[in-house]
Formats: sequence, structure tokens, C-alpha cells
Amino acid sequence: MKNSEKPNNTKPADKTPNDGIVQPAADAATELKALFVDSLKDIYWAENALVGALPKMQNNATDAALASAIKEHHAVTQNQVKRLEKVFELLGEKAEGKKCEAMAGLLKEGDSILEETQPGAVRDAGIIAASQKIEHYEIATYGTLAAFAKTLGENDAAKLLTQTLAEEKEADCLLNDVALNTVNIVAAE
Repeated sequence: MKNSEKPNNTKPADKTPNDGIVQPAADAATELKALFVDSLKDIYWAENALVGALPKMQNNATDAALASAIKEHHAVTQNQVKRLEKVFELLGEKAEGKKCEAMAGLLKEGDSILEETQPGAVRDAGIIAASQKIEHYEIATYGTLAAFAKTLGENDAAKLLTQTLAEEKEADCLLNDVALNTVNIVAAE
């Protein structure tokens, strides 16, 4: 790397209003526990939104294995909501959701895929793609939440969150298997 290509790691001494620094809201978190609880509210909203969205995805899937996987994950997601309520209880917090903009966007994208594809293998491939994006978001979220819980000494909460993390990874693997073994092959014909 040439000297002219090296990143500039120096920070300016004074910051101007256009320096990209975001000013926090008045109620912004100042402690990890507050960020943890806020993040739990976010994923609680997300999981509840999924409970509502999964039947629509299942009804639009034409591949039997895909429809079955979505149906099974619907039941798993309902249990995950209950598990999150237990985490809130362990923390002495009220179980309440805060709109998760990321999940709202992912669900909106899923709806767009349904509108932009004809029923059949191509739509099934789109449903899998949308579902895996959701799973990957959940995997990242539950991994972070479990790490926060461990750091905060909330070991019982960490165990519950790690259990959900494992379920999300399992769902992602199942979707991948359905895609690679049947749906994508049929969709490519």
C-alpha cells in the first residue's frame, strides 16, 4: 500500500455540525443494560410481527417441504415470544415491543417478492430468500443479545437467548437444504 493509500486515522480537533456525529436523543441509553433491554424490545416486536407474517408465507409456498418448514417455524416462533417474555421477567422488566424497523423492512421486502412472482418454484425460491434474510437478522440479533446478557451476568437470560439463537440457525439450515435440494433446481428449469 502506498503512503497516499493508507487510511487517515487522525481525528479532527474540533467537530463541525456536518462532521457526521449523531446527537443522541434525550432518553438515549448510557449503560449496556439499557441498550440490552431496548434491543430486547426490538426483537420482541420483530418476533410478534413474524408470528403474524409466517402463515401468509406458508400459504403462498407451493413446495410441501417449504410449507412444512414455515409451519414448524411458526410454532417455534410462538415459543420464542414466550421465551423473550421470560427474559423480560428475569430482568424485572415489562415485556413490551418497540417497532423494529429492520424487521418491518424485511417483511415488506417479503411481501414485494410475493407480488413480483407467480405462484410456483420461483416464488418459493423468493420466499426462501426473504426467509433467510430474516433468519440472518435474527441470528445476528440473538448472538448480540446473548453476549450482552453474559457480559451483564444475566446467565439465565443468556441461556434462553442462546437457545433461540440455536433455533434460528437450525431454521436457516433447513431453508438452505430445501432451496439447494429442490426449490432452486425446479425454479431454474
